[in-house]
Amino acid sequence: MIRLVVFALLVLALGYGFSWLADRPGDLSLIWEGQLYQTRLIVAATLIIALIALVMVAWWLVRVIWTSPHSVTRYFRARKRDRGYQALSTGLIAAGAGNALMARKMAARSRGLIRADQEPLIALLEAQAALIEGRHDEARAKFEAMVEDPETRELGLRGLYLEARRLGANEAARQYAEKAADNAPYLPWAAQATLEYRSQSGRWDDAIRLLEQQKAARVIDKAEADRLRAVLLTARADEKLENDPSGARDDATHALKLSADFEPAAIIAAKALFREDKLRKAASILEQAWKTSPHPEIGATYVRARSGDSLADRLKRAEKLETMRPNNIESLLIVAQAALDIRDFAKARSKAEAAARIEPREAAFLLLADIEEAETGDQGRIRHWLAQALKAPRDPAWVADGYVSDKWLPLSPVTGKLDAFVWKAPFGQLEGPVEEGSVISIDSALKSLPPVRDVRPESEAGDHRIIELERAATIARAARPAAEPPAAPTPAKPAPKEPATAGKQTEAPEPRPFFGGLPDDPGVRNPSAEPEPKTRLRLF
Repeated sequence: MIRLVVFALLVLALGYGFSWLADRPGDLSLIWEGQLYQTRLIVAATLIIALIALVMVAWWLVRVIWTSPHSVTRYFRARKRDRGYQALSTGLIAAGAGNALMARKMAARSRGLIRADQEPLIALLEAQAALIEGRHDEARAKFEAMVEDPETRELGLRGLYLEARRLGANEAARQYAEKAADNAPYLPWAAQATLEYRSQSGRWDDAIRLLEQQKAARVIDKAEADRLRAVLLTARADEKLENDPSGARDDATHALKLSADFEPAAIIAAKALFREDKLRKAASILEQAWKTSPHPEIGATYVRARSGDSLADRLKRAEKLETMRPNNIESLLIVAQAALDIRDFAKARSKAEAAARIEPREAAFLLLADIEEAETGDQGRIRHWLAQALKAPRDPAWVADGYVSDKWLPLSPVTGKLDAFVWKAPFGQLEGPVEEGSVISIDSALKSLPPVRDVRPESEAGDHRIIELERAATIARAARPAAEPPAAPTPAKPAPKEPATAGKQTEAPEPRPFFGGLPDDPGVRNPSAEPEPKTRLRLF
């Protein structure tokens, strides 16, 4: 385009020059060796320009003839190179499509047309063809040769890393990934693999340093980098919590600054502050986290902040959480549990039923079963609530790759992925479509609740051992022989004949032990025995 503009400008300048000379006629006289040469000015200008053009054409012809051998050689070399690159392109496409035969053929043709030291893609094509054909040893040899070349080092390291992962050689894969990350931290696969390996081995400082390099190289965006840094800092704070509470506090609070809604960081920061007797600051952190996202672990940590608190104090702290997030299922469950601990059954039952009305979940019905056991001890009512809990959706938990954990972990134990745990219902029960009638209603559960059959006297200590002793005493009283004489036997079918025992008296019945008697499941009923009274309640 520039050349075309220059040529046009040159033509315009020549045209303007000739028109200017034509408007101003004149003669040009030249005396050379005594001879007078005279011509018009416009003719002289035309001859000069023609002479210049002739010289340029002659110079071009001489240059073409002089450089013709090199031009011919370069032409055939370029033609050969084009054919080689065409074969290389065809081979890479065949390798991507899984055509090993075509890939091998094109690799051989490319090597014959292009020098391998000038085009490293030939080695890549041969390695890919070897992988498709299952010749992994040859492919590894190609990748190792690529590592020696600075131009293909990163490509060779990735190939060796994938081969090590395929063979299950995790240590070798880790070394390849770390070597690639050290040389080129901007490689996403190397940085991510190295970050996970360092996290699995507990090298949190090295992992944080690598994450900063990734952030500086703009491999990951700022939001993702801050989230991963918060996870790494929280994991390091969890390790420091026992021996270095101040260091755990600093790491956890820094993690909260990077990710304000990260519940594990808030819990660890509060626990570290509790160990340093900074109760007010720890409570402030938990309250702020509770306002952002109510979490049962945050509530439990807040309620049990001080080990010396009475049950009434814990109930007050639970009610304070409820005032921060009213009409929330987690708030109601925390208050119900605290009320149950203090044996305020009316409040515990009302809060648990309110939680079940907001979200009929497993924890609400299990808590109602605990309240029923502590207040009435009626097994029928307890089983009723347990049956409702079995049909209710499961409670949220820390889930990662199908693995359910009772506490937060920085890495998935299944895949080793960093920041894989999510607080949600296990196995996606709440994600699918809800069928009609599958949602449990607390009102229908209360309507079908059986009445209290036997109110057990409340034990002063409330200990399960006392309850078991009372049950044992009841069984012992039932096992004692009755004082009244047995009633006359009713006529029944003749019993089967026993073997002859002439001359022998009937043996005395064996003495029963103190806790003896019939078992809970007496087995098959004897048809000759007395029929069971119709008024007896049967559970099954």
